[in-house]
Amino acid sequence: MENGKQPLLSPGEVDQSIHEDDGGHLLEQPHRPSAGAFFTPGREDIGPITSVRDFFREFSVETKKLWYLAGPAIFTSLCQYSLGAITQLLAGHVSTIALAAVSVENSVIAGFSFGIMLGMGSALETLCGQAFGAGQLDMLGIYMQRSWVILNSTALVLSLLYVFAQQILKLIGQTAQISEAAGVFAIWMIPQLFAYAINFPIAKFLQAQSKIMVMAAISGVVLVLHAVFSWLFMLKLGWGLVGAAVVLNASWVIIVVAQLVYIFSGTCGRAWSGFSWKAFQNLWGFVRLSLASAVMLCLEVWYFMALILFAGYLKNAEVSVDALSIW
Repeated sequence: MENGKQPLLSPGEVDQSIHEDDGGHLLEQPHRPSAGAFFTPGREDIGPITSVRDFFREFSVETKKLWYLAGPAIFTSLCQYSLGAITQLLAGHVSTIALAAVSVENSVIAGFSFGIMLGMGSALETLCGQAFGAGQLDMLGIYMQRSWVILNSTALVLSLLYVFAQQILKLIGQTAQISEAAGVFAIWMIPQLFAYAINFPIAKFLQAQSKIMVMAAISGVVLVLHAVFSWLFMLKLGWGLVGAAVVLNASWVIIVVAQLVYIFSGTCGRAWSGFSWKAFQNLWGFVRLSLASAVMLCLEVWYFMALILFAGYLKNAEVSVDALSIW
């Protein structure tokens, strides 16, 4: 991706393949299109629809194909979102201040970071999809590693937001009690931030290869374990917010480790050929693409964060934040 350009095939470039040399520069080489890299008219294409019956038959076929990919992806997102939701739900059984602290950290501190990390990681969706379609499977692993470098560097910067969360919340007008509780909980949740930095690129890497089921299976198992151990540590053993932080961090780490084991085991073929120094080449072009992607997604994620903050300005801040977080 030299000079901000994507080193990938455009639709019209059927006679050339673009690769990166050891210096990170782009090289054009003769390339014979692979059978799966380009659209072939007539092969597995929808035939002419001449009747209502034909329409519903083809609609059923395409719907099944869509849900085969979209279903596990939706399930994965729901499971991963539910990790924080379950922690928040059980925090309400600890105390009102515990629920407010988890809500503010989850929605404001982690929510702000989540928007940036997810947005920057989403740049990989375009690059990996194009590389896979062009038959450049070896570039998928390189792109994922570059994203790891950039997102972990971003996580280091964002960790300051977690460390100084208490002071920042007080500065913007949140009550002292909520700010102190949320600030302490935020520091405990720093490991989750770095789990985001590893998980989001992995998700795009696997999605580009249609390996969705493994992510769904891992997320489903972790969700069940998370619910059980959250109840055990937070309520049964009486650890409260400490138990919430331990279990929530552990759940995200398990998701990341399980996905890495799956990738490193060789199931991705050419897409993962090991760590490479190419991951550190041409990072600035990758950063610009990641930032552009982050801007688009952050605005969608941050609106609820603003609602939680505004609730903290109301007369009975604890109850207001608790009520909005449950909603």
